[in-house]
Amino acid sequence: MRTADVARSVGYSVQQIRNLERDGVLPPAARTATGYRTYGELHLQCALAYRALAAAVGPIEAKEIVRAFHRGPTSQALALLDAAHARLDRERAELGQAKDAARAISREPIDDVRASDAMSISELAAALDVRPSTLRHWHAEGLVVPDRDPARGTRRYTPAQVRDARIVHQLRKAGYRITPLRALVPQLRDGRRSRDVDSVLAARDAGITARSAALLDSAPALRAVLSLRGRTD
Repeated sequence: MRTADVARSVGYSVQQIRNLERDGVLPPAARTATGYRTYGELHLQCALAYRALAAAVGPIEAKEIVRAFHRGPTSQALALLDAAHARLDRERAELGQAKDAARAISREPIDDVRASDAMSISELAAALDVRPSTLRHWHAEGLVVPDRDPARGTRRYTPAQVRDARIVHQLRKAGYRITPLRALVPQLRDGRRSRDVDSVLAARDAGITARSAALLDSAPALRAVLSLRGRTD
């Protein structure tokens, strides 16, 4: 096959196929007497595997996995793939825990609030099992903004702010980045907690499902790479 043939089969540009060869994702191509690249079935399957893996684990890890499948010991290649599956399984489990916790937290009533119910930054950090610097970062990002002690100027978290911190903590554990949380937290403060938390967790769930499906899509091509590599060896 020519470079253009592989590119068309994979849905990439000719330059992308050349880049994959340059990066070692594809084995070195053979050359004709006039210097043109020629590719075989092994190259095609490596490119197909990379395309699926890139959607599942990102381009950097996808390159590492495909290189291992056509270069290294089979056990090492499969170990990398197992690690990707295990990470997705862990993310899915953490998401399930976050769903249960965030829904319970967001629906907790806060009644009869007293000044003595507020928590210091060290008390809240210990309760959440995070560092005080994490809470300071959330404050700087506008995620959980505490009050200030009028006499000492130290941070004091009211029960409502503690609840926000607990929800943010669960969403961060579920894999949510700071930027989307900045847009969500003001809505939580406006009282739409349960609905909005459910929405962002559902979006996270859909993302994990799509990555799991992409990882599954890579399996036939990776199996073919192992088979073709063994035949070549």
